[in-house]
Amino acid sequence: MEIDYKHIQSAHCENGVTTNLLRHSGISQITEPLAFGIGSGIFYIHIPFLKINNGPAISFRSLPGAIFSRTCKSLGISVVRKTFSSKKEAQKFLDECLEKGQPAGCQVGVYFLTYFPKEFRFHFNAHNIVVYGKQGDNYLVSDPVMETVTTLSSYDLERVRFAKGALAPNGQIYFPKEIKPVSNEQMKRAIIKGIKHSAWFMADTPVPILGVNGIKFTAGRIKKWREQLGDKTAGLYLAQLVRMQEEIGTGGAGFRFVYAAFLQQAHAFVPNDSLLEISKQFTSIGDAWRSAAVQASGIYKGRISGQQEYNLMSDRLMEIAEKEKIAFRSLSKIKWDK
Repeated sequence: MEIDYKHIQSAHCENGVTTNLLRHSGISQITEPLAFGIGSGIFYIHIPFLKINNGPAISFRSLPGAIFSRTCKSLGISVVRKTFSSKKEAQKFLDECLEKGQPAGCQVGVYFLTYFPKEFRFHFNAHNIVVYGKQGDNYLVSDPVMETVTTLSSYDLERVRFAKGALAPNGQIYFPKEIKPVSNEQMKRAIIKGIKHSAWFMADTPVPILGVNGIKFTAGRIKKWREQLGDKTAGLYLAQLVRMQEEIGTGGAGFRFVYAAFLQQAHAFVPNDSLLEISKQFTSIGDAWRSAAVQASGIYKGRISGQQEYNLMSDRLMEIAEKEKIAFRSLSKIKWDK
């Protein structure tokens, strides 16, 4: 039982699942950057009272499933999404989808993914894959961050679909309910909607731990970490920031590069030259995030130390926050043709 399905590698798992499933459903215009932008995937949050892997809960990505749901909704595509309390029912529903020729997106935990290198396996439950067939006891898997397709045994797939802990997937499965093309006019409207949502969320939301405010919040916390926590724990907190930025999906720098590509590709549907100019700003912001990661790595690895280094790291994030505020505010001021 194998569906005629084309695997397309991507930089980020949910972007890739969204792109793969929508292209399979007949939406030929969609690409990873367009899915990311339409789905308003660009994001930042710092939750001070929550710890993940003994570090601060910082995320550069929206909640699992949000990119897929928002992209489909903006394009007028109905979605099937289910979670399960029963592992048996979860497998039964997946098998029924495959028998009908429907590839399915699944939210999974990373730790038990047997095809991942061991150094990349840790307790993170917001990864996404596509299951597109079954041969004997093995499921055919398209993981968008991998170069080629792979397989998981029914036991291994069950383990990752029902991983425990934060953001437990509970067997979550999702896919477009219908197969239909969309027009370029629909793409245009969806792109504008995605830009407006991201610009508001990142630059104008009043919540102090979200968007640009959240980046500033983290910057303020960094200056206090060394004194409050000591060198070792403060260094581990910086390592957590770098891990969430550079190793979880595409993170801070990578997402800014993807967003820059989104604005460039959006220009084909919305020919406003401001998009191309602002795209350059996001490329520069991505470079700044990457430079900040190098700075943080030097601190937690012990190559550089002292309070002045934490102050410098804080200042870097403040500068990034201001750059992002300017870029998103510029997007919010664009006058869109009707």
